[in-house]
Amino acid sequence: MSNSYVAEVAYLVLVLPLIAFAIQIFFGRNLPRKGDWVSLGAIVGSLAGSLYIACQSLSAHDPQWTVHRIFDWFRVGNAYLLGGVLVDNLTAVMLVVVTGVSTLVHIYSTAYMHGDPKYSRYFGFLSLFSFSMLGLILADNIFFLYCFWELVGVSSYFLIGFWNERQAPADAAKKAFLTNRVGDIGFFLGIMILWHQLGTFSYVDIFQAVRMGEMSGLVSILGLGDVGLLTLAGLCLFCGAVGKSAQFPLHVWLPDAMEGPTPVSALIHAATMVAAGVYMVGRLFPLFTPSALLVIAYVGCITAFFAGTIAITANDIKRVLAYSTVSQLGYMIMALGVGGYTPGLQHLMTHAWFKALLFLCSGSVILGLHHTQDMREMGGLRKKMPVTFWTMLIGTLALCGVPPFSGFFSKDAILAACLEFGIGHPQHLALFVLGVAGAGITTFYMFRLIFMTFYGEPRNLEKYDHAQESPLPVILPLVILAALAIGSGWGHWFQDRIQPPPDSQFFLAQTGWGGEAVHVADEGGHGGAAHTIAMLCSILAVIIGFGFSYILYFSRTISPKAIAERYPTCYRWLLNKYYVDEFYQSYVIEPLLAWNDFLFRFDRKVIDGFVNGVARTTRVAADILGRIDLYIVDGLVNYLAEIWLELGQKVRRLHQGRIQEYLVVALALAVLFILGHSIVS
Repeated sequence: MSNSYVAEVAYLVLVLPLIAFAIQIFFGRNLPRKGDWVSLGAIVGSLAGSLYIACQSLSAHDPQWTVHRIFDWFRVGNAYLLGGVLVDNLTAVMLVVVTGVSTLVHIYSTAYMHGDPKYSRYFGFLSLFSFSMLGLILADNIFFLYCFWELVGVSSYFLIGFWNERQAPADAAKKAFLTNRVGDIGFFLGIMILWHQLGTFSYVDIFQAVRMGEMSGLVSILGLGDVGLLTLAGLCLFCGAVGKSAQFPLHVWLPDAMEGPTPVSALIHAATMVAAGVYMVGRLFPLFTPSALLVIAYVGCITAFFAGTIAITANDIKRVLAYSTVSQLGYMIMALGVGGYTPGLQHLMTHAWFKALLFLCSGSVILGLHHTQDMREMGGLRKKMPVTFWTMLIGTLALCGVPPFSGFFSKDAILAACLEFGIGHPQHLALFVLGVAGAGITTFYMFRLIFMTFYGEPRNLEKYDHAQESPLPVILPLVILAALAIGSGWGHWFQDRIQPPPDSQFFLAQTGWGGEAVHVADEGGHGGAAHTIAMLCSILAVIIGFGFSYILYFSRTISPKAIAERYPTCYRWLLNKYYVDEFYQSYVIEPLLAWNDFLFRFDRKVIDGFVNGVARTTRVAADILGRIDLYIVDGLVNYLAEIWLELGQKVRRLHQGRIQEYLVVALALAVLFILGHSIVS
């Protein structure tokens, strides 16, 4: 095989999960083991194909290695739409991430979901989810990107609400779906702006047109001033990422998505839905102007810090990890915003491994405690579940950015990019400061989770006594992911191959954006004083965060309850997630429901009232006309008919058929005529 087969292998990688989905939905219930082996075999085949593509990418030693295959999707007269696959180094890495995590989630699910009455349907939905994300990665134009983007949303709806017989999962699925539709409206508008101006959906054609200045016009926004057309398009596209990657203020759906099965949470948070937004920003990076990138950087920064503080007080083990995901996605978005293309996407890759590990570890804990998720009912599980403990500790160290774990290399590169940007633009140095503070907060809440779950005395002896290590199908993915969480950041292989596209390098160089931030990763993430300063600050933040967590939740030198009582307002705001959900409920949902109720009443009272009034008037008019027709028109007609009938009956008597009577009458009339004529004369 050679590069000439890469496109064919890519097609196979994409289609195998789709075939598995079709088999599971139509025949899965009647297959042995409910067909789980069909979905598992398909995703293993996709993983094998992805590894082949990755090997081709690595062996090329070329940052711009690309295989592009185009085909006709449809043609009608002069109208046509082209499809195709675009395989480059970024695609190769993301294919391995998605299929790798998905394969481990499939294996894990065979034990976690065993005995579920909808077991076959669950694996069908997993296959659909994998197919959707793989299609999004392989698409070579924004039309198919959007199609698979929406299919990812549908797949997540099915899986988050998988246990829809319960109210909470059903509500969480609807919340996720509707919240994402808000962001997708902007995404769709951005696509339409590009298509209207350029007449093409192709990435290659769009990037070339932007480089040639075909999107350099201005547009007035609601009379508030002129905005660059490309900036507007970029911000609209970014709205999609705000929804999919759970950025502030559309982050509210992701923590509630924990109502789905834990393996689904791992897949959503690590390799599919939330990864889609970051991947989209990276894939369309040349379209974002400095103004758009600045907005992106601050949205990411606010999200990273904001979500991290909420995780401090969360007690549900999965919700802690959910807010951690929101925070880490903020880091990725912030990195892309300051021009740190390579660090942001590297963190997307490393985060996939250790966040999948953390979620699957939490699932192991939940399984061992018979589906208990509240950390206040845990404690002392280190001896009961040693493999789960050690693998979760590895994931925690990677997430906190402790060397030499994978998160250290990617997160420090992000902070270095922010510092480089801050040096070039001192007014935006807050991005770096908040990023470092977020690193300390991450360490605090993650070791809080470790201490509350695995250390101390058991808080629920009954559940502790029944706790035991999870079976092999659960443990095996944890061990594999732990190895990836340790070593996936080693070496310079990622930085050597995943570099900003030539179009973005040219554009950012022309505008002077980001200082050296774009090129930090080109030196392996270790170049310059900025990286050294960022690394030292990050390590210091980790030490401080661990210290506070140790004092509060391990040694209990200071009581967490005493801190909460001393700062009740702050604690209450964090515990209630800054009341964002309540704000939406009071100022968005309830007004919308009131508006809907008004429209319903208007429709029922006014529109339906008018229609029904017209109907009643028509019926009354019809009744009156019926009576006029019956009693006047028909009466007059019948009366005249009766007169003529009676007259006819009388005239009829004159026609007896007797000639003698006719002669007498004729003679009488003749005599009368003669007499009358004589009198007149």
